[in-house]
Amino acid sequence: MSRMRSSRTALAVALLGMTLGGCGGTAVGPGRADEPAPAQIVDGWASCATDAPRAGEMTTEASPPAVDEPTIGRIDPTFTPVAAVTCGREIRPGPNGGQEQVATERRAEEIAPLLSALRLPDEQGGGDVACTLDLVIPPWLALLDDRGRWLRPQIPTDSCDKPRPEVIAALAGPQWTTVATRTIRQVESAAAEAAGCAQQWTDLVWVETRNGRPGPPPPARSTAGPLRLCVYEVPASLQESEKPPGDFVYGGPLPAERQAGVLRGLSNRRAVVDCATPASRFAVLRPLEGAGPDRYVELDGCRRFLIAPATDAVQLGQGDETLTALLGPV
Repeated sequence: MSRMRSSRTALAVALLGMTLGGCGGTAVGPGRADEPAPAQIVDGWASCATDAPRAGEMTTEASPPAVDEPTIGRIDPTFTPVAAVTCGREIRPGPNGGQEQVATERRAEEIAPLLSALRLPDEQGGGDVACTLDLVIPPWLALLDDRGRWLRPQIPTDSCDKPRPEVIAALAGPQWTTVATRTIRQVESAAAEAAGCAQQWTDLVWVETRNGRPGPPPPARSTAGPLRLCVYEVPASLQESEKPPGDFVYGGPLPAERQAGVLRGLSNRRAVVDCATPASRFAVLRPLEGAGPDRYVELDGCRRFLIAPATDAVQLGQGDETLTALLGPV
């Protein structure tokens, strides 16, 4: 697969909700249940970066509301669209390895099928309609006229409240041209990619012990196939949060001679110390191939470790400086 997908493919993937979606493409104007109100016409389209900076952003209920978002609605008969623009975000390979999130702006001018689809009414749901649970997120879409004005058209929906198939087909049809891109953030560093580790991970030892839920002791003997070591650092401001997120520091396949010592350290049955000091760094050990429990080790703080089988209860043990030393850079 090429490192850069075509504009048509990327747009179709975004439409099916498989890339980063967000609330930017799902808002609706008043009167959706009946005749929608006219869309607000805005003077002077500039760019996605200026007019839709948060399009495609993952949002939560706690996220601040978008500002100056024009009202979405039906296309006013006095407004004659000559072009369409989509704004979104996608994950791409970084120029030096790893992955990054990129905001994109795409434009199409052969939009007659799209306009016909956008002018269709919403379909009414019926009692015999079987709807699937897949989430379909339309892209952030604007229509432009020859005066540079623009509006956000309402996307007509089918009886399952998803974009009508005519709209999906029309959005996949035009020859969209990418007119601008900008990097938002790094998703995965080249070092994490080379190590085979995720860029971020959660300190499960803290999660499992912060509410006083110590697990059973580890097994007297621990065996495993080849393991991958991934080490993460938790910012000081987040170390006592509910789920401390760690950022990748180093990792890679654990050398066999070190793994033997690590497994011995994870088999000790010493009493877990009474300690509530969060770790600034922790290690995650996962099988290189196949299934097996994940193993977590606090590299400072209380120096506890945790074995997390896929089905059984987690097992909590007490590590030491020897175990920590074995989990240094590979």
